[in-house]
Amino acid sequence: MTSPRRADPRTILVVGGGTAGCALAALLRKAGLAVDMVEAMADWNVYGSGITLQGNALRVLREIGVWEQVRARGYSTDGVSITTPDGTVLFTQQDAHTGGEDLPATLGMQRPALQEILTEAVRAAGTGVRLGLTVEELTQDQDGVQVVFSDGSTGRYDLVAAADGISSSTRTMIGITEKPVPTGMGIWRTPAPRPAEVTRTHLAYGGPAFIAGFCPTSETTLYAYLVEPNRDRAGIDPATYAEEMRKLAAGYGGHWDAIRDSITDSSQINYTWFDRHLVEGDWHRGRVVLVGDAAHGCPPTIAQGAAMSLEDASVLAELLAGADTWDDALLTAYRDRRMPRVRMVVDASVQIGQWQLDGVRDADVPALMARTMTVLKELP
Repeated sequence: MTSPRRADPRTILVVGGGTAGCALAALLRKAGLAVDMVEAMADWNVYGSGITLQGNALRVLREIGVWEQVRARGYSTDGVSITTPDGTVLFTQQDAHTGGEDLPATLGMQRPALQEILTEAVRAAGTGVRLGLTVEELTQDQDGVQVVFSDGSTGRYDLVAAADGISSSTRTMIGITEKPVPTGMGIWRTPAPRPAEVTRTHLAYGGPAFIAGFCPTSETTLYAYLVEPNRDRAGIDPATYAEEMRKLAAGYGGHWDAIRDSITDSSQINYTWFDRHLVEGDWHRGRVVLVGDAAHGCPPTIAQGAAMSLEDASVLAELLAGADTWDDALLTAYRDRRMPRVRMVVDASVQIGQWQLDGVRDADVPALMARTMTVLKELP
């Protein structure tokens, strides 16, 4: 599997237009490579109430060139306030500046706002984008990948990057069998108006839920979440999501009183399970390579899922742009460079949740977080 540098740009197909796919496409275009993208959703939208981005995620967004837009539409914070269920603040812990001292420690923003910024960057970079399209067939040889799309069209590429999420069909198509495994927790999320006094994340451990938290996402908004033992999603009528979340939130006071009153629109509420996912072997087969959630995923207990996907995109783009030859050694180097850091984040994220599931009251969560963040301060 070799690809000597040619006068014409080598071509890459990015499958999936979420955080990892958009970041990779934008970075590859900055490097002068020819990039096409296909995204299954015809409106290219990402649903969700909010996202927490720590400094190492912001560092990649700055590399892409969208940091100023992200800063303008998000809400920068410097710490987390730990509270009792009634809202009393016990202490405030300062967040680590994992992206360097010149970036905020943490920034919250509305998830659709981040998607809009990234998709605009992808288009502005000159990526060939086709929406409402999936990959139906991949045929590889030593020189490239022949792709058949869901509309019957075809294309040939030097490399295919699978950024189609934790349930990646491309991953299955190339014979990688690892799949996400539920950890036993589920999370309710909703957007809500931000009280002026809420200037950082608040987390309550205990009460009716394992975790009750909220994070500012703009000058006027926040997103709130409640973590509980996972339920059979098929047994919950989506029309009752607002009622279900209000019931669970009834055990919390302080700012939760106003947040709870705002939970009225079930269509704005998202309920998902926590999963652990990590492809242990190679992250590629021939000329098809996994990026982001297609390769790994974890509960949001340390808010590093998006950061790991963004770092994947940065590292893979750096390696592809700097290499005369795209071969197994290069794609293995990508996986080897990412694996220790990703495994640390996945394991730490799952461990925090498992301590709660097991009722471990003396778990040293701050020490685990401190060790993890110390590593994340280093460049990926």
